[in-house]
Amino acid sequence: MSLVMIIYGINPVLEALRAGRVRELRVGDVASGFNRKTVNDRLRQLLALADEQGVRVRRVAPDTLDRDSKRGVHQGVVAEVAPVASFSVEDLVRGATGTPLIVVLDGIEDPHNLGAILRTADAAGVDGVVVQSRRSAALGGAAAKASAGAVAHVKMAEVVNIARAIEELKDLGVWTVGLAGEATTPYDAIDFTMPTALVLGAEGAGLRRLVRERCDHLAAIPMQGHVGSLNVSVAAGITLFEAVRQRRSG
Repeated sequence: MSLVMIIYGINPVLEALRAGRVRELRVGDVASGFNRKTVNDRLRQLLALADEQGVRVRRVAPDTLDRDSKRGVHQGVVAEVAPVASFSVEDLVRGATGTPLIVVLDGIEDPHNLGAILRTADAAGVDGVVVQSRRSAALGGAAAKASAGAVAHVKMAEVVNIARAIEELKDLGVWTVGLAGEATTPYDAIDFTMPTALVLGAEGAGLRRLVRERCDHLAAIPMQGHVGSLNVSVAAGITLFEAVRQRRSG
């Protein structure tokens, strides 16, 4: 990962401040089209927290924020943050607060999908997310915005090879469950009370062959409408909260 990461938007920046990762804030006028009072109140909260932490704040022109955010919806604030802490696959499993629940992303290249999955993973209490160092969306910018700040809290393990990471998870006693539309086992028939890693493939392409072959189980979300599949972040949410339901009931 790069030494400097740029994120934007009030929620992502606020969560990065709470996590102690912000190096510098760049603040401008609030963009039009928002509830200005609500946004300004939250900006004041954000600036107060930055002041408490001794974070440098720079007032900049609106076009500077547009450029830094690559014309994303920055809500008047951009932050330069320290990169996300790096963990190993073993760190995620050993550091689990209970029975491990891990998410493995096989080539998720859309930053909005990545961010949405991270947001869901945080909400579901996932112990960590495994991503590939190549063929994966960057964690800053649009992904951080879509995650509503969850990128500051979810533990991430970057690996060179997802198939090998799955083998490592299995060696650590974690069952691997790949979501695949062609699978005959419904997702809610899987026992998620066991140490589990949910493996998700890229939208359209799905799981790559070697990754699919290494999963202990393949499961599908039954579709009853006219559309053949769900967005990968929606599929992640459905399956992760089935795991949460089973673990609460167990």
